[in-house]
Amino acid sequence: MGWFIVLGLAAALILYLIVIYNNLVRLKHNVSRAWSNLDVLLKQRHDELPKLVDTCRRYMGYEQETLQKVLRARLAVHDAREKGDMKALGGAEEDLRKGLGRLMAVAESYPDLKANEEFLHLQDRISQLENSIADRRELYNETVNLNNVRIEQFPDVMVARNLGFKGFDLLHFSEEETADVDVGALFQ
Repeated sequence: MGWFIVLGLAAALILYLIVIYNNLVRLKHNVSRAWSNLDVLLKQRHDELPKLVDTCRRYMGYEQETLQKVLRARLAVHDAREKGDMKALGGAEEDLRKGLGRLMAVAESYPDLKANEEFLHLQDRISQLENSIADRRELYNETVNLNNVRIEQFPDVMVARNLGFKGFDLLHFSEEETADVDVGALFQ
């Protein structure tokens, strides 16, 4: 009779460990899925930005520096995204947002550009992508946080450490990027 109790407890423990393992695997894959969803939007924006810059270039002969900053920031975002470097991606995203803000502010000085249908379409498309990226960043960070908390909680930490589950880096942004935008400064 004692062996049945010991065997039953061992079976319960094994089942419990299996449940923990499966939950950790699910969380790990949720982080990957959240990153993939964010990555798709970053790629789409990456593809749209050259079209916007080309459209602006036709009208903005004196604003080459602004256009070049946007293209350099686009490249930095692409490189950080490809490497999966969340720290570099956060900084590159900040630079890209500043460049896009400046580009849109400068575009206000060009009535022909503001009336151009292609520019308006691209501006709207990039604005939609920016909103979607912000939503996906939030989802990614929430998913990473759930994973990271779970692999540090007892008893999950024992399973996570023994089976090599690792934490993920949050996608951080500086206080400057999350602060309210000074629209007046964009026109200086």
